[in-house]
Amino acid sequence: MNAMHQYLFDAYRAARLGEPAPPAPGTGELALLKAVRERRRLARVAEARREGRSPRRSVLDAFRRGSRPAR
Repeated sequence: MNAMHQYLFDAYRAARLGEPAPPAPGTGELALLKAVRERRRLARVAEARREGRSPRRSVLDAFRRGSRPAR
């Protein structure tokens, strides 16, 4: 049984019991990916500050080297 089958069973059960339907599979994935990306950005800034570098300077140096920051 995959996630879609489970969702259909849960939606049917909820309709029979008069409860609200569960969220469809995958509805929160985009928000999760955005949160992970933002957390990694903040970690890079904090690491740069611990090393005594300016976060802006780190980005400029990476841009000048032609490399992308680690993700």
